[in-house]
Amino acid sequence: MDIWKYYDVTHRKHVVCNPTNEEKLTHLVDLVQLPTTARVVDIACGKGEFLIRLAEAYGMCGVGVDCSSFFIAEAERRLRSRAPQAEITFAQMDGADFKPEKPHSLALASCIGASWIFGGHAQTLDALIGMAEPDGWVIVGEPYWLQEPPDEYLQALGLPRDSIGSHVENVEAGQRRGLDLVHTLVSSKDDWDRYEGLQWYAMADYARTHRDDADLPELFERVTKEKSAYLKWGRDILGWAIYVFRCPSTWNAKVMSRT
Repeated sequence: MDIWKYYDVTHRKHVVCNPTNEEKLTHLVDLVQLPTTARVVDIACGKGEFLIRLAEAYGMCGVGVDCSSFFIAEAERRLRSRAPQAEITFAQMDGADFKPEKPHSLALASCIGASWIFGGHAQTLDALIGMAEPDGWVIVGEPYWLQEPPDEYLQALGLPRDSIGSHVENVEAGQRRGLDLVHTLVSSKDDWDRYEGLQWYAMADYARTHRDDADLPELFERVTKEKSAYLKWGRDILGWAIYVFRCPSTWNAKVMSRT
C-alpha cells in the first residue's frame, strides 16, 4: 500500500494534519507579523493550511513542499478557493531537497511535525536556520516525552528512546544554535484526542464507501494498531508542541558555520 494513500485516507477529516487545533494555528499566524515582502517556506506543508492562512493575513510570497501528491492536490484546491491571487506555490518533493535561492534569505522557515525528513529535531533546526534570514522565524512542531516510555510502547512506535526528547531538550536544541525561543504552543489531551479520533472516524467512513478497496485490510490493521498504542500508552506519555524560535538579528560566524 502507498504510504501516502494511508495518510490521505486517515487525514481526510483534518484541517490541520497534526495534534494542534485551529485556534492555536490562528495564534501562530498572529504571532509572526510578516511584511508583505516576506518570503516563506513550509516543509511538509500537508494541506497547506498554515501557508494559506499566512497569505490571507499578510499577502506574502511562499512555497509549500510535501511528499504526498494527495495533500499537494488538496492544498492547491484550497488555495484556489480561498486565496487565488496569493503568491503561493505548492511542490510535491522531498522537503530535504528544498533549497531557497540564497541561504539565509527567508523571513520564515517551518517544518511542523515532520522532522524525520531531515533525520531528527536537531537536524531540522540546522536545515531551517540555513534558510532563515537574520531576525527571521524558525518554527518546528515536535513530539516530546511526558514521562519515560515503556519498551512496549517504543516497540509499537518502532522508535528508539532517544529519537524523541523532553520538552526542555527540544527548546535547548534551538538555543544552542543561537535561536531565541519566543513562544510554544503546547498540545492538550483534547488536541491529541481530536487528531487521533478523526483518523479513526475517517477510516470507518472510508471503509463504508470503499468496500472493494484491496488495501482495506492493511489500512484497518495499521489504524487498529495505532489506536491501541495511543489509548494504552500514547495519551499519557507523548506530548507535542510547536516551538516558535526567532533568529538573531545578526548571524555570527560560529552560528553561520553550522549551516
